Order: sequence, then structure tokens, then C-alpha cells
Amino acid sequence: MKVEIYSDIACPWCYVGKSRFERALAAFPQGESVEVVYRPFQLDPTAPERPRPHREVLAAKFGPQAVAMDDRLAQLGAAEGLTFDFDTVLENNSLLAHRLLRFALDTYGPAAQTRLKGRLMTGHFGEGLDIGDRAALTDTAVAAGLDRDAVTVFLAGDELRDEVVADIDEARRMGITAVPTFVFEGKWAVQGGQETSVFLQALEQVAKETAVQAPAPAAEADDACVDGVCAVPAADGTPAVTNG
Repeated sequence: MKVEIYSDIACPWCYVGKSRFERALAAFPQGESVEVVYRPFQLDPTAPERPRPHREVLAAKFGPQAVAMDDRLAQLGAAEGLTFDFDTVLENNSLLAHRLLRFALDTYGPAAQTRLKGRLMTGHFGEGLDIGDRAALTDTAVAAGLDRDAVTVFLAGDELRDEVVADIDEARRMGITAVPTFVFEGKWAVQGGQETSVFLQALEQVAKETAVQAPAPAAEADDACVDGVCAVPAADGTPAVTNG
């Protein structure tokens, strides 16, 4: 079975969803035979390529409710064993990090890509990692098992940029406007940071070649992160997800 996970490093619900999905995978009897591939998605492809304090960015978008949004996620993350330290989070354009994830996949395989994804999200949300800083990304990649010299050379150029942009465009053509979105066998989709039990049910049903229809959480446009998803507006202004 192949599961393609569309997510953005800067999406907190993608971090939660990753954790819950991995617990489901560990509980799934055929878990070791499941190939997990991370696909790129950018909630804000126009974000400037420079670090900005998360608190300031969110406050500019959502005003006074921004702190409450962060507090809710921090509490939820703690219950999941995840650290959200929003005082240290730096917002930056995520394209460079997505390129690095694609490099890890193409060069080292899905397991290495998954390790790197975890390191990036842990660093971004809990350790003040600047996902647009090449030196910081290199150190993170090395910690995930990638070769320092190879990563340094890769990040110095534009290799795989067009491929990553094409993948992001393809996701939008598929109707994916909210992340995380988990696509099973290219046919069935589960949207949002669902409970572990939902992901386990999806794995079991897809293993039986039965379509899964998990409840899709409500989401708001304008790259808000609420109720299990982070969303950007679709053409009609509402989030959408493909079910095959």
C-alpha cells in the first residue's frame, strides 16, 4: 500500500496528523509494508524568503484571536507529546525545505524522507528552526542521516525546484486546498489531523480495497488552521479535498 501525504512544514495540524498517522501505522499489522511518501504543499507560496516571528505574522492575519488559536494548538500538541513553542517559531517560505524533502526521497528513499520531515517539523515548531536557512537545513538533514556534502551542494543550487512547484500545482488541480491530506493508493483521501483510530480504520479498509470516507473537518479559508486542517481558499472560496 502507498500513502501520499500532502502537507506543509509550516502547518501545525500537519505535525499533529503526522504523529497520529504514525501511531496508526504502528498499530496496523501490515504497517511495515506501507510506503509513505510526503508530497509538497504551500499554504502561502508568496511568503517572503526571510524569517519572521510567528506571533507577529499570525496577529497581523487574525488579530486578538491569534493567541487563543496558538494556545489551543499548544495544549492539543502537549496531549499528543508534541511541543509547540510559538514564541520561538519563525515563519519563512517553505519551498526550500520542500526541495530538500524531495531530494531526500529521490536520493535516500521514503524512510529517510520521513525522518527528515519529522526533524523539520520538530525543529520548526519546538526549537526555533528557520526553514529557509540553508545552514540550519543542512544540520537538520545531517541529523536525519543525509550526507552533509551532498546536501550542501544541493541547497546551493536550484535542483528539483521545478519538480516541487509542479507537484504543488498538481495537488491543487486534484482539488487539495487543505492540509494535511492523506491519499491512499491514489484513490481514497482522508483530510485533516484525524484521530489515530480514523487513520487505522482507513488503513484497514484500504487494505481490503474498500473505499474509506472519513469525516472531513470544517475549515476556513485564508490559510487558517482550525478543526484539524490548515486551508487556503479554493476557487469558490471554500476548502476542498478529492476523494479519488
